Amino acid sequence: MAEDVELIGGVEQRDIRIVEYDPAWPERFRAEHERIATALGTTARRIEHVGSTAVPGLAAKPVVDIGVSVPGVTAEATYLGPLQRAGYRLRVREPGHRMLRTPARDVHVHVYDVGSDWERQHLLFRDWLRRDESDRARYARLKCELAGREWTDMNAYAAAKGPLIGEILARAEARGELP
Repeated sequence: MAEDVELIGGVEQRDIRIVEYDPAWPERFRAEHERIATALGTTARRIEHVGSTAVPGLAAKPVVDIGVSVPGVTAEATYLGPLQRAGYRLRVREPGHRMLRTPARDVHVHVYDVGSDWERQHLLFRDWLRRDESDRARYARLKCELAGREWTDMNAYAAAKGPLIGEILARAEARGELP
């Protein structure tokens, strides 16, 4: 793991469980969207359902990922307190990105700068997988394979997906599929 990543609470070992797509995930996103929008007001320039649960038909960990674009991710005072008061807990602090989650760990809120690579890549990856059945299937197979392994750190699982994610993003960018 990169030295400039702060894991609040330290490394966690958790079982990785991949489940079939759940049509209730978009509704869960809508409820969390409302909670985030109420907490942040105009500070949240964009609130998007991202990650695997945002891709109909894609098997995923049952964790709803939400991307929140703000004018300045380093200006934590503008969003961190309001999100914490709304029930989210800070988990990751790294350059250009913060991740908060619910106490049940079933919702991850990714906060990043408006127009940043973090924002663009989350949206591009989601949109590409929604359209490309072949890459969606490749990604699902990899996640299922990785879930069968034991991971001492959730971040190592995420990193193991990195090469395929990079390949898919490169293909989407080469085809002009920019969000």
